[in-house]
Amino acid sequence: MRICPDSPAGDDVRRLLDEHLTDMFATSPAESVHALDHAALLAPTITFWTARDDDGTLLGCCALSELAGTSELDEVGVRPAGEIKSMRTAGHARGRGVASALLDVVLAEAARRGYARVSLETGTEDYFAAARRLYARHGFVECGPFGNYTLDPHSVFMTLELPVASSSGQPAAGSASAGAPAGS
Repeated sequence: MRICPDSPAGDDVRRLLDEHLTDMFATSPAESVHALDHAALLAPTITFWTARDDDGTLLGCCALSELAGTSELDEVGVRPAGEIKSMRTAGHARGRGVASALLDVVLAEAARRGYARVSLETGTEDYFAAARRLYARHGFVECGPFGNYTLDPHSVFMTLELPVASSSGQPAAGSASAGAPAGS
């Protein structure tokens, strides 16, 4: 599996994102759907990745958006925060670790950028249970609304505090890793 920055405007990616939006609207009330379409994912504050098989077959996608106005002052200075958007695994690729691999790449990039934390919004419905378990396995915990979100009975908000990265972009010595726990 190859995970690389990519454009959300490619035909296969657009189909996957359209499928994602269709499922979001089918499983959640319209006012609770916070998924982005391919055009919104082209914003300069968003980095978008795809996971592909060696033959180029699209397996999944994920995006990282820098949260405007959410920088926080901590013991090492002002650190921005990020949000995970548009995490989706293609139906034929589910159960192959695609989402975990994408999440590892996104979290490594967030740490490299010096983000204080990465947050996300997902649904409360049973359809989203696997996603909530994935994020929990990677250390995310439930939190309150962040950014422009408001309390919503159909949304679960989760966050992961990231360790301070050294100048090499790696977690500082003694810091917890932002990646998945061993064996996951």
